[in-house]
Amino acid sequence: MAEPFPLSPSLWAATAPPAADTPALTEPARTDICIIGGGYCGLSAALHLAEQGTDTVLLEAREPGWGGSGRNGGQVIPGLKYDPADLKAKFGEEHGRRLVDFAGRTADTVFDLIGRHAMDVPHVRAGWIQGAHTEAGLGEVARRAEQWADWGAATELLDRDAVAAKLGTDNYLGGWIDRRGGAIQPLAFARGLVRAAQGAGARIHGGTSVTKLERRGERWLVQTDRGVAVDAGRVLLATNGYTGDLVPRLRRTVIAVNSYQIATEPLTDNLRKTILPEGHVSSDTRKLLLYFRFDHQGRLLMGGRGPFREPSGPADWAHLERVLGKMFPQLKDTPIAHRWCGRVAITRDFLPHLHEPEPGLLIDIGCMGRGVGLQTTMGKALARYLGSGNKSDLPFPILPIQPIPAHGLNRLYVSAIIAWYRMTDGGVR
Repeated sequence: MAEPFPLSPSLWAATAPPAADTPALTEPARTDICIIGGGYCGLSAALHLAEQGTDTVLLEAREPGWGGSGRNGGQVIPGLKYDPADLKAKFGEEHGRRLVDFAGRTADTVFDLIGRHAMDVPHVRAGWIQGAHTEAGLGEVARRAEQWADWGAATELLDRDAVAAKLGTDNYLGGWIDRRGGAIQPLAFARGLVRAAQGAGARIHGGTSVTKLERRGERWLVQTDRGVAVDAGRVLLATNGYTGDLVPRLRRTVIAVNSYQIATEPLTDNLRKTILPEGHVSSDTRKLLLYFRFDHQGRLLMGGRGPFREPSGPADWAHLERVLGKMFPQLKDTPIAHRWCGRVAITRDFLPHLHEPEPGLLIDIGCMGRGVGLQTTMGKALARYLGSGNKSDLPFPILPIQPIPAHGLNRLYVSAIIAWYRMTDGGVR
């Protein structure tokens, strides 16, 4: 897949601590588990498998964290796109309750790992605010706040004035705050997971593309572009928005959309006090949601959807620059220092999908824009399952691989939907 337009490094690449050494695979290897994909799920699984005493090799085509795990907005938001009542209705009372419990703990997993392994990861946990831009959105956030409060989460419904005071913009009618949420430097977290996994004994190899998966009896041969292979008892495929054709039809089960982001230069203290003064992170109720936060050095980030294709120049981020100026007029003429994007894998039902098309081959795909907490916690759960073989350890059921119908037309479809939502979501005043 082509790299994004090289206007500047992503903010995260420019401010992350140095990466650990993850040399390419140069010799044949034998292992209990081979993980393909060095994002949050793969790295978390490698760490937790190694801590369980399972010999583990992870292969990543580029540097671990290169994909969406190192390019997202860094917001750590618990939960899923579905609220607790929806999950229980969809999966049944018993499984639904387990799934709500899993979803509610995803942010905890991230911050606990950072603390337990003393990772060099700038982070803050002041809470997440979801602003409602319409009357319908107000109903949505009220239901969400009530349901998660019933589940024991520290939530609060906010009126228009309270949201304006906490966000620094009067563009929302109200909202809610979930104090479990926060923010991290996402590439620093990926690199922290690498170091923790290596410290536990996992072998991690960057710059190593997997070209073929071949089942041999009860084991798997994982062929690479380096001319050497890994002989593994089992394989975990966790390539998400950068999934190719290793497994037939898998790539066609998701739409890999680009999430675009911009970041200002560090703001002055006076400006900094007028926007998100209490350190919250925020996203809203739009179909094409906007999300924004400060980084650890005082830069304001704004993110949202953009062209489906890979960007070709600064104009592809112009819509975010316009939104930034309208939401925060005090930032007029503030320079944009960084523009970047990364792929997010969206499934038809907006839930992660687990597949096991053959014995010993486990697949995780789909993050829906909440991948920091969701996929880190998923990796932990998959490590437990790979160690126990007990399907009750899985938060989601194992599904057959079912491509999205007319997948080849979906780029046009998604582009049209983005254009439609942009017209109907309600503009920023």
